[in-house]
Amino acid sequence: MRNIGGLLLVLGAYFTGSQAGIFQNIGQLTTTTYDFIVIGGGTAGSVVANRLSENEKFQVLLIEAGPTNEDVLNAMVPSFSVRLEQTIFDWNYTTVPGIGLNNRTLAYPRGRILGGCSSHNAMFYTRGSMDDYNRWAEVTGDDGWEWKNIFPYILKNEKWTPPSDKHDTRGEFNPSVHGLNGLMFTSLPASPQTIDDMVLQVPSQLPDQFPFLLDMNSGRPLGLGKSTPSIIPIGNGTRSSSATAYLSKMFTSRPNLHVLLNTKVKRILSSKKDSVVVFNSIEIDGDMTKLVAEKEIILSAGPINTPQILMNSGVGDRDSLAKFNIPSVLHLPSVGQNLTDQPITTVLYSVNSNNPLDNIDTNSTLQAMALAQWEFNRTGSLVDPGPNFIAWSRLPANSSIIKEFGDPSAGQNTPHLELAPFSAFSEPSQPGHTGGMAIAVVTPKSRGSVTLNGTDTFGKPIIDLGYFTEEFDILAMVEAIKLSQEFYKAPVWKNYIISQVAPAANATDTELEQYIRSTSVTTLHGVGTAAMSAPNADYGVVNPDLRIKGASGLRIVDASIMPFINSGHPQAPVYAIAERASDLIKSSWM
Repeated sequence: MRNIGGLLLVLGAYFTGSQAGIFQNIGQLTTTTYDFIVIGGGTAGSVVANRLSENEKFQVLLIEAGPTNEDVLNAMVPSFSVRLEQTIFDWNYTTVPGIGLNNRTLAYPRGRILGGCSSHNAMFYTRGSMDDYNRWAEVTGDDGWEWKNIFPYILKNEKWTPPSDKHDTRGEFNPSVHGLNGLMFTSLPASPQTIDDMVLQVPSQLPDQFPFLLDMNSGRPLGLGKSTPSIIPIGNGTRSSSATAYLSKMFTSRPNLHVLLNTKVKRILSSKKDSVVVFNSIEIDGDMTKLVAEKEIILSAGPINTPQILMNSGVGDRDSLAKFNIPSVLHLPSVGQNLTDQPITTVLYSVNSNNPLDNIDTNSTLQAMALAQWEFNRTGSLVDPGPNFIAWSRLPANSSIIKEFGDPSAGQNTPHLELAPFSAFSEPSQPGHTGGMAIAVVTPKSRGSVTLNGTDTFGKPIIDLGYFTEEFDILAMVEAIKLSQEFYKAPVWKNYIISQVAPAANATDTELEQYIRSTSVTTLHGVGTAAMSAPNADYGVVNPDLRIKGASGLRIVDASIMPFINSGHPQAPVYAIAERASDLIKSSWM
């Protein structure tokens, strides 16, 4: 039924025609020539289109393959994001069988909707560590990527606002590290969960393992603290995305900004000028119309679609492209390589719970009441997307894992592990309640790839996450399980935890490894497939200014340009990347 409802929504928008600067199909455009064309109306592309169109002399076209985000309930209610998967708002990708996952395949949802993954994700706003950004600066030779220099762009993006329940937030965050005047809203959790008071006691009971963390977005995220969702809090309680923030009607009404929906870009076309490759136009799927960019094309299609578009445009490893009869335009073997993502699994416990809300997953009446409350005043249990607390932890300095396999993190402020305790839930197939911990390795050594599909190079690409192909990652995840077990041994859990359900409490390390390989899924945090490197490097895809190497007229601005994965969630750094990229582009043409 969700598919049918979504289809009717899109068809309705199609037949009503364009509104302000929003166009439903290419035939509605009033011109085919722009100064800038931005491919991908996702987290980064929406920012770039907004910022470039601030200059009324720039004619900007933003192209999104999916439909609008407006009035899509599942993209508005914070707790409903999973309902967008396997619908018209999802690219519906699937990975290849993973060697490190016992040959399992995984669903790999990506946002196919205005706002991209920021309209589709779990809304966690975590910046990672200052070391992450400093390492980007080091490997690219551009100090503009250092934490101290990227921090103003982080603040430029953010508009921190008190939570919708208006509770006293003193002692829950550090105001000095948050932006107040940006466009993308952040806040604090507004709907207390059953375990919150118990979680808050853990730092005092286990201070060495889980020190209290005032604010995980300070650049020094180690410890246990409150999460920061990207949510529009006061009187609204809805998701804040790049679409709601950067493409609201006040911006799409600009006469120099056109937003073209429901349009898939096949490839970027090039010519040669003085023996230099110049990218200057694009080809649309199913339409012969060629769209021209007189200044630059900005590719912001994300870590999966960006390398696919590049390879179909003749940019990639020439030998690999030859297998698909694609003429080589630029020999850049790094395209589609270096895919980095963070694996996640859970540790589950049988728990004592007397909170009726812990039955919401199996109680249709509670679900209806929660939605009714949200629709009435945008409050209640649906306004928070996930766990209210996150712990970030490093392996010990004397860890045998680090001694043997090295430290993949960016520095001493950087976590290796993320642990998120979640409240109880009920299941129809068994009595009682289950709670526990979601655990992830956030600085993995394993790398995967995105390559073209031999059956249809314009169809769904081949996604190989490469999970647990490096020994460090599987051993670090074993340590994460043990750390989560220590967490629930704190005295505060004595009357709450009944028993450990999975993995077995007495499991050996070998058994834990097998559990991890059998149960781990993806955080959907893919980055790195068009990574930036120093201008003189013999690897990488873009230079530090995000121009593609060896050519002109094309920049890449999205998560694919990260040379190393950020140790948090990618949403916040992608916003910062897009804000800085916008200034870099503007400065080239002003």
